[in-house]
Amino acid sequence: MSRIPFVLILLFSNQCYSNAKQVVYQYIQSDGTVAFTDQQPLKQNYNILAYECFACDLNSQVDWYHTQLFNVEYQQEIHQASLEHQVPAALIRAMIHAESAFDADAISKKGAIGLMQLMPETARYLGITNPSLARENIKGGVKYLAQLLDTFQGNIKLAAAAYNAGPSAVKKYQGIPPFEETKAYVKRVSILHKRYQQATRIHRKNS
Repeated sequence: MSRIPFVLILLFSNQCYSNAKQVVYQYIQSDGTVAFTDQQPLKQNYNILAYECFACDLNSQVDWYHTQLFNVEYQQEIHQASLEHQVPAALIRAMIHAESAFDADAISKKGAIGLMQLMPETARYLGITNPSLARENIKGGVKYLAQLLDTFQGNIKLAAAAYNAGPSAVKKYQGIPPFEETKAYVKRVSILHKRYQQATRIHRKNS
């Protein structure tokens, strides 16, 4: 089993609570159900909800079992990163959804950038010269996620916890750290992952 270099652990140790502030629009659909989107509705009345991280807000009103998925965005970039680093595309989509709600322009208060919220120092370490580009951002984020999956022996929940709180915290607590944000984040990533897996199976069946 390979290990993440110590410098990389340090670079990500401040990732918790460093995600971009997201604007989410809440509106009522024609059938009466509540929907959430990161795109301003053109025809419906809406409320604006703001989060530090799409999947991190402890008081989130998002219905993670039914919120809109992003099944077609960045298909080529995600497919390429999935093949290169052997990380399932459904998991990549779940992580991007959790980190930025697929907002390529997201920038956190601490400087984390783009779809997968890479810190500039981490991006450079991963060999990413321009993390503002969606392709490069996904490539770097998936490379790091692949290393976390390898470190934690394929355990997706631990890898997700490490992506949020840092691998040193996961190792310290020998599991998901007892941080409320991280526990909520891992749960929501798991829900999104299962939904993206199901969407992939349906797409293949109908193809």
